[in-house]
Amino acid sequence: MTRITLLSIFLFIVVAIHAQDDVSFIQMEKDGRMTLTESGASHFANLALSCLQQEYPNKLNQVLSDANGLQEPKTLHPAFYGCFDWHSSVHGHWMLVKLLKKYPNLPEAAEIRKKLGENLTAENIRGEVDYFTNSSKSWERMYGWSWLMKLSEELFWWDDESGKQWSANLQPLTDVIIDRYMNFLPIQQYPVRTGVHPNTAFGLSFAWDYANATGHIELKTLIETRAKDYYLSDANCPADWEPSGEDFLSACLEEAGLMQRVLSEEAFRTWFEEFLPNDKLESLLIPADVSDRSDPKIVHLDGLNLSRAWCFYRIAQTTANPQLIEAAAQHLQATVPNIASEHYEGSHWLASFVIYALEVGR
Repeated sequence: MTRITLLSIFLFIVVAIHAQDDVSFIQMEKDGRMTLTESGASHFANLALSCLQQEYPNKLNQVLSDANGLQEPKTLHPAFYGCFDWHSSVHGHWMLVKLLKKYPNLPEAAEIRKKLGENLTAENIRGEVDYFTNSSKSWERMYGWSWLMKLSEELFWWDDESGKQWSANLQPLTDVIIDRYMNFLPIQQYPVRTGVHPNTAFGLSFAWDYANATGHIELKTLIETRAKDYYLSDANCPADWEPSGEDFLSACLEEAGLMQRVLSEEAFRTWFEEFLPNDKLESLLIPADVSDRSDPKIVHLDGLNLSRAWCFYRIAQTTANPQLIEAAAQHLQATVPNIASEHYEGSHWLASFVIYALEVGR
C-alpha cells in the first residue's frame, strides 16, 4: 500500500468524522497515525464517567439459586456495578485507563482517577471474586471474561503508582478468569459463532492478548491450540448471512482477527484467502444501517460497525489490503458521529468500542 493511498484514506477519516456539534473527534499526526483529539477523548471519557457509578438501570443477568442473590447491584458487584451491566462496566474502566495513559492532562483526569480509585479497591475486587466463586460456570463467558483480561493487560504495563496498585488489586479476579479459561477450553468441543456476547473467537482474542503481553505461556499455548482446533479448517465463511439484526460482532471477521494473532503471517494469508475470498469479503465492506439508536438491540449494529473496523485494521496488518483500511474508515464514519449521550442504550458501552478500534488502527 502506498503512502499516498494511506494519506488519502486518513484524510477521508479526518474530514468525515465529527461530533454532532461539528467538533472533530479525530486528527492525523505527522507520521500518519490517527489519534483522538483531546475534545474527542473528553467526549468519550465523559460517557463512561457518567455511568461508571450509575447503579440503575441495571441488567444483572444472574441465575438465582436462593433469595440471597436478590441484592442491590452495588452489593453484588462492588467494583463493576455501573453502566447497565457487568461487562460494560468493565470495558468502561478499561477505556478510562487507556485514555488516562494516553492523555494524562485531560480536563477529566482527576475525576477519572477518583472514580477508578473508588471502584478498583482490593476490598471491592474481593467482592467480585466472591460473586464469581458462587456464580454459574457460564456467567459472562466469554465476553465479560475477555474484557476483564483487556483491563488487566492495560494496567499491567502502566508505569504509574495508582495504576500499579489497581493492577495488584485486580489480579485475584484476573486469576479467577484465567482459571475459567483453563478449565473451560479443554471441554469446549465446538466454538460459539454468534455475533453477540458468547462469541468464542472474540473471547479468545483478548485473552490471547493478555497472555502474550504478560508472558502467560500456558494460557497462550492453550488458546493457540484451541483456535486451530476450532477454525483452521474453515473456508468460505458465510459472510452474506451477516449482519443478523442484533449483532455487535462479526462472526467471520472476529474469527479472522483471532487467527491473525495465532498464525504466522504466511500461514494467515493462505488461510484468509480460503476463509474469506473476495466474493465473500465484499458483503462485509458495507457498514450496517442503524435504524433506531434508542432500541437496545438495534443499536448493537453501531457496535458491529466499530468491531468490524478493528478487525479490518488487524487483518490489514498482515494482508496489506488497502480495501480493508478504506472499509474501516467507512465503518467509523457511519458510527462515531452518532455516539452521544441521549440514548443510554448505546452510550453506556459504545465509547469503549471506538477507543479500541482507533487503538488497533493507529
